[in-house]
Amino acid sequence: MSEKMNRLEEIKRKGTVVLPSMFTLTNMAFGFFSVLASSNKEYLNACYFLIGSYFMDVMDGRVARLVHGESRFGIEFDSFADFMSFCVAPAYMIHNFALKEYGFWAYPLSFFYVLCGALRLARFNLKSLDGENSKKFFQGLPTPAAAGIIISFVLSYLLLEADDPSRNIAIINKSVPYLYAFFPFILIGLSLLMVSSVPYAAFKSGNMFRLKSISGVIISVSVIAMIIAFPQNSLLIFFSVYALSGIVLLIYFSIFPRKDQE
Repeated sequence: MSEKMNRLEEIKRKGTVVLPSMFTLTNMAFGFFSVLASSNKEYLNACYFLIGSYFMDVMDGRVARLVHGESRFGIEFDSFADFMSFCVAPAYMIHNFALKEYGFWAYPLSFFYVLCGALRLARFNLKSLDGENSKKFFQGLPTPAAAGIIISFVLSYLLLEADDPSRNIAIINKSVPYLYAFFPFILIGLSLLMVSSVPYAAFKSGNMFRLKSISGVIISVSVIAMIIAFPQNSLLIFFSVYALSGIVLLIYFSIFPRKDQE
């Protein structure tokens, strides 16, 4: 009887690990499909695949916590999936989309982004396994956020080419061509932010977005309204503001150190 119970417990334990891993696997698959789409110059599909990766990346963690399926395997597998979806795939997409015209220099630029993303994920894994990660702040720009700027920029540029002003924010329309010309430097900046010690809000507690507070209602309604009205442009604004927010936090903490700050 005890042997049967042990087997059932073993099956249950394996199931709690496999279930979130299926979402991680889908995340990786979408990243790979994005690379294939970019190689065929289907950049809109490539972006949509990576947006799908975002949903899968969010879901695997939530499912793991829901079924108590957190494991060392899950942490490692999730990083491999993130490396494909938020490091390799966006670097390959932006290389084909905007960097090719720089000739030889496009290769080290693209690789530098991939390298910094890999270092960022490796550092995060080590801290997670040692229990040193903060619940309030990330150390360095998260790879999904860095990839988000690339994805939303490509979407905004494609929207500009489609010549549909009703779905564009005027200031974004004017800025996108300049961003295109300046993107090699933007890519270097994103790469350095990923491996930096700049603090970024983790939003793991979700307190800021609770509808019980007035600020939570205002933020939620504003975000939803912007996404409905200007979906591609809104993503570019949100990810850009988040990338800059870490620098603002770094300056703020330098002036007003926190008592629990390392």
